[in-house]
Amino acid sequence: MAENETPPPPKSKQRPIVRLGIFLISHSFLFSVVCCAAGVVALLLLPILAKNTYISENALMPGSAHPMLSNQEASEANIFVKDLISIKSKPPGAGIESQRLIAQYMSNLGAEVTFQKFHPQMVQFHPLHFFSSPNSRKIEQNISCSSYGTNTVGIIRAPRGDGKEAIVLVTPYNSDKITQGEALSLGIAYSVFSLLTQVTWLAKDVIWLVSDSQHGEQAAVSAWLRDYHMPVFTNLHKINSEMCPVSSYLYEMNDYSNTEKNIYDGFKRAGTMAAALVIKVVDKSEKYEDSLGINAEASNGQMPNLDLINIVNYLAVHRQGFRVKVEKLWSLLDSKLLKILGELFESVGKVARSLNPQWKFGIPASDYVEGIATLASSLYNQALGVPTGPHGAFRDYQVDAITLEIAPRASFESMSRRNDFLLRGG
Repeated sequence: MAENETPPPPKSKQRPIVRLGIFLISHSFLFSVVCCAAGVVALLLLPILAKNTYISENALMPGSAHPMLSNQEASEANIFVKDLISIKSKPPGAGIESQRLIAQYMSNLGAEVTFQKFHPQMVQFHPLHFFSSPNSRKIEQNISCSSYGTNTVGIIRAPRGDGKEAIVLVTPYNSDKITQGEALSLGIAYSVFSLLTQVTWLAKDVIWLVSDSQHGEQAAVSAWLRDYHMPVFTNLHKINSEMCPVSSYLYEMNDYSNTEKNIYDGFKRAGTMAAALVIKVVDKSEKYEDSLGINAEASNGQMPNLDLINIVNYLAVHRQGFRVKVEKLWSLLDSKLLKILGELFESVGKVARSLNPQWKFGIPASDYVEGIATLASSLYNQALGVPTGPHGAFRDYQVDAITLEIAPRASFESMSRRNDFLLRGG
């Protein structure tokens, strides 16, 4: 009987990928520790191994560009700033007066000017709405006159364009209480806008959005973008003149010929937005030189095209002489551990260069610590997922945008100093 028994069939050999998976699962804790340690080491080595930034697109050649802004545009912008500041001393209702003044200056340049009334929406976050439409929230119907904001929009039609692309300039300001910094940011945008109305080589439409930030900077920009891309036909733009008599004051300019004043009813649009720049002049002053801060992080950690940041950085430093300030985690600058690592990497770099001069490894210890602090700040802002400026509203529509915060080195009591700042800022 034993001779008739057949031996069991040999077991099939498991595939290598299956054996590897079983090994990783059985040693998952050790594998997780190794991966975390490798990630930390990679972050610590990033300031040393990272390549220098560069402009990758051939069409963008800021090095060959020459500044075209003249003293005439700067002087006109200075007058514009002076008129805006003078409105602060007027009684309540100066917000409507400032909006009317801005529209008048825009129309005098030949731009198409419109007003957009909006009602701010409450910011609601839901993890499942990451890829949802920015217009997915309901509009509140209990509307009062005080809850309205009014954006002023000017559009330049490109003489060499087909109306399919546009660039956006944004200047937030509080219409109820305008500050000197907000007036200067409007002056910088006005000088650039004035220049672009005169050139013949413009191939993209230019939109100047003067956003009413009395309800928040991002709320005003988001409301305009929402109507620009996905208009909602509600009764929000229809205000009863008896209920809100001040609101009709903006449209008194329509008593003149619309063809002469270029003031239009309704919502005007240009082409698809290619990029957007938000210009802000902060009220605090620097001690030594004018500085420029660049905020790029948007909602959910989104970042714009690196070329946009590099071009602004290049022109600000090499053309206008600004000192570009990069946000850092200042607590890391005094870290003894990072200083020891920086000195260690610096020594290793010196040894590597002595063996082979072509080996470019290692940076000064101070640069290493500063690079780690900058990297940590950017990682923190991206992980937090909160926009660092009103430019974050554009990334919701896949438009590259950054916020430029200009800090002057001194006050602007003299007209010549203000002229010089407007000339450099533009």
